[in-house]
Amino acid sequence: MSRFHTAQQNRETLERVASGEIDIVVGTHRLLQPDVQFKDLGLLIIDEEHRFGVKQKERLRSYRTNVDVLTLTATPIPRTLHMSLLDIRDISLIQSPPVDRRVVHTYVAERDDALIRDAILREIRRDGQAFFIHNRVQSIGTITEHLRHLIPEARFEFAHGQMSETHLEKIMRRYIDKEIDVLVATTIVESGLDVPNANTIIIDRADHFGLAQLYQLRGRVGRGKRQAYAYLIVPHLKSLTGDAHERLKVLQSIDTLGAGFNLAIRDLEIRGAGNLLGKEQSGSVLSVGFDMYCRILQEAVADLKGDEPILEDTIDPEIKIAGVDAFIPETYVPDIGERLVLYQRLSNIRSDEEAYDLHNEIEDRFGPSSEEVDNLMLVMRYRSLLRRFGVVKATITPLKASLSFTPIALLRDGHTPTSNTRIDGLLALKLVQNAPKQFSFGRSNTLSIVFSATKELTLPEIYRLTEQTLEKIRYVVQ
Repeated sequence: MSRFHTAQQNRETLERVASGEIDIVVGTHRLLQPDVQFKDLGLLIIDEEHRFGVKQKERLRSYRTNVDVLTLTATPIPRTLHMSLLDIRDISLIQSPPVDRRVVHTYVAERDDALIRDAILREIRRDGQAFFIHNRVQSIGTITEHLRHLIPEARFEFAHGQMSETHLEKIMRRYIDKEIDVLVATTIVESGLDVPNANTIIIDRADHFGLAQLYQLRGRVGRGKRQAYAYLIVPHLKSLTGDAHERLKVLQSIDTLGAGFNLAIRDLEIRGAGNLLGKEQSGSVLSVGFDMYCRILQEAVADLKGDEPILEDTIDPEIKIAGVDAFIPETYVPDIGERLVLYQRLSNIRSDEEAYDLHNEIEDRFGPSSEEVDNLMLVMRYRSLLRRFGVVKATITPLKASLSFTPIALLRDGHTPTSNTRIDGLLALKLVQNAPKQFSFGRSNTLSIVFSATKELTLPEIYRLTEQTLEKIRYVVQ
């Protein structure tokens, strides 16, 4: 069902869908209209999900009570991606590119007729074709005439969504048959086109497009074995807004095939996650903080699924360490955005292996780390250790430590252990009885450890002794 069929054909299709004569119906947004009825809808497949707005998704949601939904997209929008990261929706990645597919070389440049002429002529000389994207129907004819005068050697035609079905189809057939060298078009060509001979795309006013749109448009070229080129044209590089500059920089930096998921992650960082339950594209969570919001949401999802919350996902240890400088210096990572991303990744470390991998990545990107960065890495490892053992608060000095456990992590005499039991109360009691000068167990489930009476310990030594102590009282499943 689409506008390329007559109204009578579409009515007949609707009647057969409603009666169950048709098993599969393929269509555009037309399938979202209220007059479309299904006899027994069981599966809904949404291709190119980013082309659907919030209102269309609200309409689709009405199908979901007893319907399986499969969503396909090269670049998931931030809200959908965020829902998958929170385990509200399952996600599968296909990252293997087709055989012989090459990375599209991408350039960001100020508008220059000489550059446009050179790029198009270079493509025509190798017997190829090009796209010129101009997303304004009112002026697309004027732009096409300007390009004809600029490059008289090439054959131009323009296309947009307000054309009649027959006229648009004729133009596209002529382009596929190589009767047109350059197709000047709006974003109507954003998806669904596969023209292997078209390997140059020039996107006018690229700063007005979203990241997913730019990625999809760039995907119209480079679909064969030949090297492809994408030119993102802007009026003035210095006048770009912060977000526009960031979008163009990200797209230019994505130089691997099958990187749509990574690009969507960056889009999520730039635009925010959006309101999961309403029509707004962005929602304020400042009143509780983003991390707290995500934690509450994860707990709610686990509760709806009937899962017992995992201790490591519900505990965020509060650590106070005296006399230690642990941070990322501005001189080491100058960009504040990069520092914030690194801090966030550090806070999510769950094991020593993750810490070592991240540390190696940081040194590979920014050079040998400083003492402050090494300390920060160790503090994050220490935090991960405490989280695994159910410690909610820790106060550390070079001579002693005080660790407070959450009640659900501590097994008391006569209580039944659960999946969140981490510390054996009897072993902790024996530890205190055997070495009362070094260990004590007080109120609020707090274990105090005296490292030394005189010698001040370094942070690596504190980590090692704390780990040894916790391993001694760790609950072991019998």
